Amino acid sequence: KIKYIIIHYTGMKSETGAIKKLINPKSKVSCHYFIKKSGKTINMVPDLYTSWHAGISFWKKDKLLNSRSIGIEIANPGHEYNYLNFSKNQIISLISLIKKLKKKYKIKKQNVLGHSDVSPLRKKDPGEKFPWKVLAKNKLCHWHKLSKSYCEKLRNTKCHHQESFFKLLFNFGYFKTDIPIEKYKIVKSFQRHFRPSLVNGKIDKECYEILKSLI
Repeated sequence: KIKYIIIHYTGMKSETGAIKKLINPKSKVSCHYFIKKSGKTINMVPDLYTSWHAGISFWKKDKLLNSRSIGIEIANPGHEYNYLNFSKNQIISLISLIKKLKKKYKIKKQNVLGHSDVSPLRKKDPGEKFPWKVLAKNKLCHWHKLSKSYCEKLRNTKCHHQESFFKLLFNFGYFKTDIPIEKYKIVKSFQRHFRPSLVNGKIDKECYEILKSLI
């Protein structure tokens, strides 16, 4: 039943505190794997057990993804506590882990996602500092094919296809809604993943062309 890999950051000041929280049943939050600042990987919950990592979540026609996914937590204080770049050792360990999991469970690269992709109304992790492009170069996740220079030319240029953008965005997999504030949060989640250099919730031509390239 394992179909997805969901990547998180801990969002806590202390690595030790994060581990204690993840192993405490009262916290009602857990993960399958924890990657420390040093790059050391801890298997917290066996793969074939459900861990409480994604919560209320959606992707395409799937809901409540905990039972169909493996959750990976990476030690990082997150947006509320001086959000940091992920360490080189953490990313090396993550790449190695995802390669094994993808092969073992035949997970499609399109289904390697961030917590904010599947829970855009609640979550920001792993955030705009997470190196999705590095994972894509290792063929571990989905990424667009547009050049940096082309994207920068389109940035902040008005997009006249707002309705079309949301139709494509919802078909791509993001949570479908008509509520403006929710749409705004979903656009920011999309930008954190696929246009991390500018996360403003505004749809410009760059966002539109990136989304078309992904689809």
